[in-house]
Amino acid sequence: MYGGSTVAILLNLPGTAASAVVALDGHAMAKQGRAGPALVITTLSSFFGGCVAIVIVSAFAPPLAQFALRFQSPEYFSLMVMGLLAAAILVQGPLLKGIGMVLLGLLLGVVGLDSISGMPRYTFGNLHLFDGISFVVVVIGLFGLAEVIHNLSLSGRNQAFTKPVPWRELIPTKQDMAASSLPTLRGTALGSFLGVLPGAGPAIASFAAYAVEKRVTKHPEQFGKGAIAGISAPEGANNAAAQTAFVPTLTLGVPGDAIMALMLGALMVHGLTPGPQIIQNNPEFFWGLIASFWLGNLLLLILNLPVVGLWIRLLAIPYRILFPTILAFIAIGIYSLHRDPFDVYLVMITGFVGFVFIKLRMEAAPLLLGLILSPMVENNLLRSMLISRGDPMIFVERPISAAFLAATLVILAVVVAGSIRRWPRRPTPTPTNQGRNHP
Repeated sequence: MYGGSTVAILLNLPGTAASAVVALDGHAMAKQGRAGPALVITTLSSFFGGCVAIVIVSAFAPPLAQFALRFQSPEYFSLMVMGLLAAAILVQGPLLKGIGMVLLGLLLGVVGLDSISGMPRYTFGNLHLFDGISFVVVVIGLFGLAEVIHNLSLSGRNQAFTKPVPWRELIPTKQDMAASSLPTLRGTALGSFLGVLPGAGPAIASFAAYAVEKRVTKHPEQFGKGAIAGISAPEGANNAAAQTAFVPTLTLGVPGDAIMALMLGALMVHGLTPGPQIIQNNPEFFWGLIASFWLGNLLLLILNLPVVGLWIRLLAIPYRILFPTILAFIAIGIYSLHRDPFDVYLVMITGFVGFVFIKLRMEAAPLLLGLILSPMVENNLLRSMLISRGDPMIFVERPISAAFLAATLVILAVVVAGSIRRWPRRPTPTPTNQGRNHP
């Protein structure tokens, strides 16, 4: 999960949904000339989150799997509603902007064929949209291409992108390490929990960790402007979630995402049957897998920390050379997805839309989470309604689902109350004495 944060921080080009959250503050730090500390902090947070999650997987896999079995469609729907609200409060400014972006993402997510009836929705007769709108197209357009267009629209470039950075400035300060330690711990704990739930995944963990840090911090106004907690918490969360996602895959045979589905297929090919007894029946496989986790986590440090300075030198490339290179790689990467020129046209459209969002100060991260969760929200809502025969009380009758909905209402109440307190009020006129001159 770590690799996507590098280009997210340097060029505002997140390759994954989880790294899209890191781009909010990481790219702001790069513009301030602090890309080095940002990359080092994300590396250390990723390493810590992965290590803690490996211990959790190796020690508590069977009981965690039994806990995950308690989650069914109503619980997943309530959890995703809470996650979408958490994404909405990420934005700087009015809550309505965040909710509007989440709703727009949900609408984009329903484009394509209906999962139940098979009827096309919002395709306007275009065969290219029958498979839906690709997440990669949207994220590259809204973040990468929009950033390029925005930079070209400015009269001058930020000097932090053109001057060489001394190696001493690549090392985080004591203040950076202190400011990132607790967010990394909280993000790791949250990511470890969400990773166990099939379908939650690293993306939700990153968004949730960012939202939590923005709520608990004493300086929420710094988020989106280069806050260390805005990169350390999501990185710890998404790496922890990526590791603990192996719990339901190995012990229940329930993959949480496409990557885990691929892993499950690999297990089947090798004649391994996932289940609660996989540790006892195949100890050499399970502990070999744990050893590979440790090795991969160690290589994360070895391969990334020494080359931070090399990545920073990318920013010293003149922008007249850098931006056409970025555009060329965007076009090649998008075309290689389905070998369809329509994807290239679509990323151009989303790029200009993203540029408009930048001008309107509307953050695109909540839209991305809405786009990702839209099919899962719809499917779990429909399944819940089928189970209850159309009775919506199923969401409050089940304890875990009711707890998530209650937490959602509490979060919403806190955010609305804070907005009301900050609402500008007309000053009360002070009485003055008639006929007397006051200095």
